[in-house]
Amino acid sequence: MAKVEYSAVGRRKTAIARVRLVAGDGKILVNKRDLDGYFGLETLKMTVRQPLELTKAAGDLDILVSVHGGGLSGQAGAIRHGISRALLKVNPELRDNLKKAGFLTRDPRMKERKKYGLKAARRAPQFSKR
Repeated sequence: MAKVEYSAVGRRKTAIARVRLVAGDGKILVNKRDLDGYFGLETLKMTVRQPLELTKAAGDLDILVSVHGGGLSGQAGAIRHGISRALLKVNPELRDNLKKAGFLTRDPRMKERKKYGLKAARRAPQFSKR
């Protein structure tokens, strides 16, 4: 008997999260660590759980996440995106609710690259009259 498994990739800024949903009792493991052990801030944990609370699928699925790149906030957003995409594979009828909440849209904001002749992306060198 094969285990039913749904997987998806979520991205935000430079963070990439590979999410796997398997039948279980609602555990969330991020890089082989418990969600509470990986994310310290309550807001980040809430961000990760948002699609599960919206679709009421929190209790019957284990979520295994492999995430790298970016910072903690970007990683939390990437995980949310990945969970939402995987939930769509579980039940395509959830699409309207997830889309309305904005969980299926990849956040396109990225850091702008530094340009030559400038100190940062747009910051010019300090002007000196003399």
